[in-house]
Order: sequence, then structure tokens, then C-alpha cells
Amino acid sequence: MACLACLLALAFVAAEAQQMQSNISQGSSLTPTTNSTWLSRSGLYAFGFYRQGNGYAVGIFLAGIPEETVVWTANRDDPPFSNNATLRFTGDGLALPTAEGQNYLVKSSSSASYASMLDSGNFVLYNSSREIVWQSFDHPTDTLLPGQRLLSGNELFSAKSEADHSTGIFRLKMQNDGNLVQYPVDTTDTRPYAFYSSSTSGAGENVTLNFGADGHLYLLNRNGTNIRNITEGGLPADEGKLYLMRIDVGGIFRLYSHDLKKNAIWSVEWESSKDKCVPKGLCGLNSYCVLIDLETDCKCLPGFESVNQGNQTSGCERNFVADACKNRNENFTYTMEELESTTWEDVSYMSLRLSDKDDCIQGCLEDCNCEAALFDGTNCRKQRLPLRYGRRDTGTSDRALIKVGVPTKPDTDPRIFQPGSKKKGRLTS
Repeated sequence: MACLACLLALAFVAAEAQQMQSNISQGSSLTPTTNSTWLSRSGLYAFGFYRQGNGYAVGIFLAGIPEETVVWTANRDDPPFSNNATLRFTGDGLALPTAEGQNYLVKSSSSASYASMLDSGNFVLYNSSREIVWQSFDHPTDTLLPGQRLLSGNELFSAKSEADHSTGIFRLKMQNDGNLVQYPVDTTDTRPYAFYSSSTSGAGENVTLNFGADGHLYLLNRNGTNIRNITEGGLPADEGKLYLMRIDVGGIFRLYSHDLKKNAIWSVEWESSKDKCVPKGLCGLNSYCVLIDLETDCKCLPGFESVNQGNQTSGCERNFVADACKNRNENFTYTMEELESTTWEDVSYMSLRLSDKDDCIQGCLEDCNCEAALFDGTNCRKQRLPLRYGRRDTGTSDRALIKVGVPTKPDTDPRIFQPGSKKKGRLTS
């Protein structure tokens, strides 16, 4: 049975927004320092320039609240614009004149006659027949607003940081098979990389993620049938409440609310996971994620050092130079260090049926290709570097075993080993 109430709610949001439009005529322009934005009729939303880094970006943001909240960014991976940039509205869209020609931030499908920043947060271009030829709701970045949909085959991408809205490292995809799934960027749409799923694969074609005015996030198939509630909805749907759904910098996607009457901060109404270490790739290569007071901390594996102390996604590298399999360096030997309840992506090149942890340790030490192993009490799974998607997981039986270099001479070349971190050698070869 079609979700009639859901469809009516979406129609109400769209109709109300349509009535609240404030028209922008062809030939209008914006600059970062003078006439910098086009406001919606109520003044709640603005389209235009906002500060980012050492310059400006162009996007849509909430102008009616003190807390800066950007909900859409044009060409988000472009470098910042200077303070002498000029954005012009032409029949082809919105463009910044450059020495090479027009840099279009918005390109309409046909000639645009006027534009509107709606109170729904949707920026729309219309032709002379008042038909929509482009709208920001069709091109989301990291955020959905009530009345907006994520269409089949489309994705949201997290921002790089709270201050940098360029593309980050996580994505939320409305797959063609009807499944809503989260992955790291630059991975295939396959189960090993997923860290959230709506479990609706096979629900039909053209499934969409929909956002109702009452905070209801739900999936509809092509017939308008509700196949899954992501959130239950039923939240106050009045002018004093704002809602948005966002895939955050850390990879969790959340439903937020904001009470305009109380001038409050954004509150989390729902989140895809309460465990912030769940997103795969939050910590870089050869590191693992742990929760400390419910906040994430990326730690290097034993024998590794951070590549960039200020960037947890940069990962870690060895603090010693390992032997090539054909060579033997007499200046250091190897030991195995253990991390309990720690796991990572299982791409083992060999799995041995072993019930004794010491046998697994010895098997890795005697194999120059083995740089780490996962032992679960019955299997020893040998691994090569790099190791990724590491995390502390109290629900796993895996014990992580890491091969670490230990100097055998006090005057060892520091390029081979850099002392400083305490080693707990258990077994050497």
C-alpha cells in the first residue's frame, strides 16, 4: 500500500516552499564583500558567498540562526574564490567570469529566466514558463533537507572537515538495488567495504530516500510503497523547528533538529551508529580506532609512527626498515606484539588451522612475508602491509599480532630503527 501520508507531507513541503519564493532576475550578481547573498523570503536561507579557508565558497546556508550551517556547496572541490570574484546569473546559469571564459557553478538544462532562494532551502532556476530547469535539491552534497530526496544511484559525500566543505572520505549511496549503504570513498559498492546498510537490497528499482517535514526519513519504491523507515518521524513540524540530515565528517549520518524559538544549538534526533569507530577508514593505514570517553582516537600499531600528527586519516608508517625477504639485517631482530580485541580488514594471504597463539606467532616470525596476523583461537590469518580499517572491537575474538623490529646493537643506524617507544618483546627469531 502506498504511503499516502508520506507523499502528502512531501507535497505540502514543496507547495509551501513554492509560495514563499523571492525572485532573482537575470543579470543579477553577487560579490563576496558587498552584495554577497540572495535571501529566501523569510531570511532563513541564503544563497551566495561564505568564508572558507583563505577565501570564499559559494553555497546555501542558514542565515537565520547564529550558528553557521552550510547545507550545500557549489563545485565543492574548487579552490576558494578571491574577494574580487563576481557571480553572475545568466540565461545559462550562474557563472564566474575568468580569463579562460565562464566558470559555471550552476548550469541549467535550458534557458533560465529567473531564480529563487526558497524557504525550504532549495535554490531553483526557472524558465519563462515557470518550469524548473535546475534546483539544488537535485544535487545534494552532504546534506538533505525536508522535502528533498536522494534518488536511486545518487550519493551524499561527507565534508573534509567542519571548516572545509570539499569532498571528504565517506559516502552514503542510494543503490540501484534498493539498498541504502555507507562506504569509504574510492571503494567498490560491495559488502566488505560497507559499514551501514538499510538491508533493503532487492526491494525494487528506483527506490528513493525521502525526508518528511516531521523528521521522517524513509525509503519508497517506484510504486510509492514505504519499504523501510530509517527514522520514525512524528517530530514537531512547525515553523519553529528546523531539521536536516547529514553525513558528518566522521562518517556517521545523523538527523538533526534546531529550535528557532529557543535559539538552541543543533540536537541529534537519530544517528546511524552510536559507535564512532564504525566508519571504515576513519583512521588511516596501519592504525586503529579506539573510543575514549565516547570520542575517537587513532592509535598507531606497535612499531609504527604517525605520518602526520595533525591528520588522523594520514595513517602510520614503520619506525624501522624491514628486511627484504632475500636479505638479512643483523642489526635487529623481530618480535610479535599483541593487541587484544583489535581487528582490521581481513585480506589474509594464508590461513592456518592453529589452536595455539604461540604457534601463530612462530609461524609469522618464520615467514618473511608475514607482517601481522589475526588469531581467533582456531585460525591464524597471515597479513601483509598495509593494514586498513583497524579498530578496537570488544565483540571480536580476534587477537592482533604485529611484527616489530627490535635493535640488537646499541649503535644501530637510526634509519633502521628509531628508539623511543617502549617494546614488550615476547618472542624473537
